[in-house]
Formats: sequence, structure tokens, C-alpha cells
Amino acid sequence: MTHPTAIERLADWICGLQHSDIPASVRAIATNCLLDTIGVAFAGSATAVARTARAIAVDAGSRGDAAIVGGPQLLSAPAAAFVNGASAHALDFDDNCYAGFMHGSAVIAPAAIAVAQKRNASGSDLLTAFIVGSECEYAVGAATNSILYDQGWWTTGVLGPVGACAAAAWLLKLDRKQTASALGLAVAGTGGLKACFGTDAKPLMAGRAAEAGVVAALLAAQGASGPHDAFEHWNGFTGLFNHGEFNIAMIAQLGSHWFLESPGVDLKRIPLCLSSHAAVDAAMAIVARHGILVDEIEEILCDVPQIVFANLIYNKPATRQEAQFSMPFAVAVSLLYGTVELAHLDGAVLQEPRVIALMQRITMTVGPRWSLAGACEAAPEGANMQIKAAGRDWVEGFQAYARGAAQCPMRQEEIEDKFLKCVAEGNRDGGSNAALLLSRLKAIDTLPSVRDLLTTV
Repeated sequence: MTHPTAIERLADWICGLQHSDIPASVRAIATNCLLDTIGVAFAGSATAVARTARAIAVDAGSRGDAAIVGGPQLLSAPAAAFVNGASAHALDFDDNCYAGFMHGSAVIAPAAIAVAQKRNASGSDLLTAFIVGSECEYAVGAATNSILYDQGWWTTGVLGPVGACAAAAWLLKLDRKQTASALGLAVAGTGGLKACFGTDAKPLMAGRAAEAGVVAALLAAQGASGPHDAFEHWNGFTGLFNHGEFNIAMIAQLGSHWFLESPGVDLKRIPLCLSSHAAVDAAMAIVARHGILVDEIEEILCDVPQIVFANLIYNKPATRQEAQFSMPFAVAVSLLYGTVELAHLDGAVLQEPRVIALMQRITMTVGPRWSLAGACEAAPEGANMQIKAAGRDWVEGFQAYARGAAQCPMRQEEIEDKFLKCVAEGNRDGGSNAALLLSRLKAIDTLPSVRDLLTTV
């Protein structure tokens, strides 16, 4: 008896899932993910890299039914997924998930929205498709046991097409064989290197991952075949990407375990790589608790897991992208300004003498605590912070998860305030109706059509 492949198991679950099968708690999480992603996409649409993606797509003349943030054009579903995916990840302000260590929503949401608009689908169908894509991508991410990420692959680029394709396949109502072929096409053509960190390649690759997933589903809808054994094949994903390991039990859990709930999705409070957030929270808490003045700080030591040390590679950032992957920048600006906002990513802040001086006093290291059994699992991007101020002894504090993480969520009003600020950031010339868009997104499950969703603003 032949056992179904991982892709065939995914296809079975995708084709069998109905909106009524999804718990209300999962739909609520997904609604906030969509809301947050669309907000950061509006903010990101004002960046140079998003304008470049938009110009390329418009120049290609790929007209269709799908809207893009930052422009009035209606593009084909693949082109819109690319543009909106690049915008959603342009500021690195979008959500993360520890199932595979990846940015999920910035790839899945643009793909789902584009195909939903192409199909003139309802809000309920869009939300269901987004959940389908999220659960499939995170299940595959969990099945990698983080080997993929630890090897240097950028999981968002590698696995993003899986989530985007799953969402698109559900909306297109592909049958089991077509869905498996679509996923096979998505997996067989995937790729992404962490060498992209700190460059325009990162958001552009997020957009390309969204586009690739949509294209794979559309190709399968037209009869194109793909390898149903793309994970198990001797020249497939598991052997080439993941040292021969793949925990199929994670795929088998679909529908009984919801990855959107556990490990959950981390929404970002500040527009920096999530690896810096727990350290920022710990440093801010120490300074407040001990009444330390920032000008008195002589030295800050950040003891972090290896993954944080490997991600935050810029000790002397020179650009916005480098600053977003810099522990000294994250901690220094947070202490000096009380937070990190989009405005602080302006190049002028990087040149401020007090910012430069404080960054020079911040050191990041990987201490022995992270070699203890279970330490990294309990605090994947945690931080133990020590601060030495003039005339004082060293003081320290530990933060396992940043505020905004699934284990330490932001309040709903904070999520919505972030959304409104992000939409305003992307509409500096006026004409914004962010409050109306917010209300529509909060009621996404009841919208009769999403055709005009992104043109509200």
C-alpha cells in the first residue's frame, strides 16, 4: 500500500476544509494578521523598493482585477501579489511565526487578496483562504524542525510559495490532483538565502514568493502537473534543503492543531527584525526599574541566542535596512527616544552623535545559558540584558518574548493604532480613509465582496 506524500496530505486537507470547520478563535487571530499586514503594506508602499516593484509590474502591462497599495492600477493576480508582498515586507514591520521561523502573512495575505479579487470572492472566503495558506505553510515550517533556517535558508522565501499557493488553490476551488500539482510546482521552484538580509532583495523576495504561489496555482488550474513527491524525492526538498529530515506528523495535525494559535503569530510593536525586540523590552524595563538616565550608561551587554546573533549582523549600520538588523541601533534608539518608530529609520537618526555614541557602548554575545537544555525553545529570540551606569553596579533583566509575541500579545487598541499610523504613513498626501478600511477589515468575515477592499483608502 502506497502512503500519501506530504503534498497529497496537504491537498486532501485543503480541498476538504470549509469555513465552518475553523474555530472562531482562529478566525479572530487571522483577522488581526490580515489587518496588520495590510496596514504595514500601506506604510511600506511609500518606500523606494516598493515603488520599484510597482513600476516594474505596471511597466509589464499586466492588467487585471487585483488592486495594489500605493497606486490606482488594477493588475493581474500574480503581479498584484508581487507588488503587495514587497510592500508588506518593505519595512520589516510584518508578523513572524516560530513554526519554521518565517514571515507568513506578508506573503500569504497578498496572494490571497489578489486571487480573491480576481474571483470576486467574499470576505469570508478571503479569510478562510488566508487561514488555509497560513496553516499549510506553518505546518511545513514546523516539519523542518528549524534545520532549514539554521542552515542559512531564508524560510520566508523558501516556504512562502507553499502558503501563497495553498491559499490560491483553495480560492480557485482546485480539485485534489490539481492542488497537489500546484503545491508540487511551488515546492520544486522554491529558494531563498539569508544573504538578502539588510538589502532590497529581502522585500522583493517576499513579493516574488507571493507571486510564485499564485502562478503555481493558476498553472495547475490550466492542467500543468507538478511533482507530488517534491518533499520525499531523492532530489527533493527534504534531502537538498533539510538534511534529510521532515516531521510528517506536523502535516498530519492539520485541522486538529491550529498553528495560528500555537505557536501563534507575533505582531511587531516596532519596525525592526524581531530578533531585537526582547532585548529592547528588557533594556527599557531595566532603565525604568532602576531610574537610570541614558546619558549615564557606560556599557550594555546583550546575551542572546545564536539565532539572534546571526540575524543582527550590523553593529555600525549605515542604511535603513542595516539599522533594522542591528542590535546596537534597536537598543540605542529605544532608550534615547522611548521607542522605535518609522520616522527613526530616517538616515538622519543614524548620524546623530548621541545615537552613534550609545551604539558604541552596546555589545552582543552568546553566553553559556543558551547551551542549556530547553533554553532556546523557551526563549527563541530572548535576551538577558546587563547595564552599567556611572557610579552604579551592573543591573540585569531577562526577557523571553517581546511584547507583541503570541505569548505576550499587544492590546487590540495597540494593534489598531499601529494600523492607522501605518496607513497614514503610506498616504502622506491626504485622502486617507483609514478608519473605514479598519472597520471593514474588522468585519472581514461578513463582507459580501473584497473587490474594493484596498481601494477604500
